[in-house]
Amino acid sequence: MSQVQNISGSGIPIVGDDIDTDRIIPARFLRCVTFEGLGEQVFADDRAQLKGEHFFDLPQYQDAKILVVNANFGCGSSREHAPQAIIRWGIQAVVGESFAEIFSGNCIANGIPCVIARSVDIKKLQTLIQANPQQEITLDLTEMKLSTGTWRTIIEMEAGSRKMLLEGTWDSCGQLVQNIDKIHKIASKLPYLAWNS
Repeated sequence: MSQVQNISGSGIPIVGDDIDTDRIIPARFLRCVTFEGLGEQVFADDRAQLKGEHFFDLPQYQDAKILVVNANFGCGSSREHAPQAIIRWGIQAVVGESFAEIFSGNCIANGIPCVIARSVDIKKLQTLIQANPQQEITLDLTEMKLSTGTWRTIIEMEAGSRKMLLEGTWDSCGQLVQNIDKIHKIASKLPYLAWNS
């Protein structure tokens, strides 16, 4: 299982409250059988409106690993496609003022931390990123700190989600595969699984 303890890389800001999953990945892209290719369509309508000037289109943000958002990010429907699109674009962590609960849960289930910081700190970080898009940001889940250069702040995260990431138990399917022998052993003792009549 893959532990998630520290994430370092450049950041990309998305400014605005209540950015819902329809904006993150428009509904017309949900007909896919797999999540492949969704990264190319993240914020598709917003990007089309801004004609190449959206943060996700600007060259200086193309290798960003940490998405910095404002309040109630990921609200709306519960579609897993939204975090999948962000992940497949290359994001490894999301820092914000607050998140919709289902969006945050879907991120955690894919090994992507959603951490919370004070509004003033988020706005400061977004400003720092825009002033210097290539500066490295470090998100430390062991110390619950976020830093870039000399700037630092405290972050918060639900304790259970943090524990799953730190211990590498966030991947429920991976846990099943890893413990397949134990599962077979227990299943062999269950009388209702023996249909030999």
